Amino acid sequence: MEHKKTYNAKQLKTPHGSLIVEGPITSDKLAGYEFHEDLIAFRPPAQQHQALVGIAELPEGRIIIARHRNTIIGYATFLYPDPLERWSEGKMDNLIELGAIEVIPQFRGCAVGKNLLIVSMMDDAMEDYLTITTEYYWHWDLKGTKLNVWEYRKIMEKMMNAGGLEWYATDDPEICSHPANCLMARMGKRIDTETIQKFDRLRFMNRFMY
Repeated sequence: MEHKKTYNAKQLKTPHGSLIVEGPITSDKLAGYEFHEDLIAFRPPAQQHQALVGIAELPEGRIIIARHRNTIIGYATFLYPDPLERWSEGKMDNLIELGAIEVIPQFRGCAVGKNLLIVSMMDDAMEDYLTITTEYYWHWDLKGTKLNVWEYRKIMEKMMNAGGLEWYATDDPEICSHPANCLMARMGKRIDTETIQKFDRLRFMNRFMY
């Protein structure tokens, strides 16, 4: 499958200043921007910046960023699922995962996450993909937001809906380990029946196990 990437951008006005939401961004451009020190959800900022540059270099890798002037304050990543996850077992070259989405505390509540997903889906090439995301409550900033797990889940679901992702049932043990965890997916307009059937088999792999 050919991995086309067509750059899109939009301006987002917030109480803290105007942002540019753009992508998929090249690794060179990404390396040239500052990376905000509050982007610490997954690893230390400098390491995460390098990790994103690495993802942008992958044929299927897509990084969408939100920046305030020259500083990245939020991002979303799309790439093939981790080889250790069940979602990679179907070896589907048209299934990609929204792996991470992060926005610094200062700009939360400004619809940054929502706009990262809107810009992500502006690229027509996304209609060739089945896009999934797995949401686990232990990745959520419950302490920083002072939200309970269900309030946070509601916000996450609303944000994902902005990118066309919807809730899907699954018997994946990690997702089933807590009722707030969930699988969400978006079927691109050019996804065929065979892909949908493969995805259904991945969603329910334990159906016949007793």
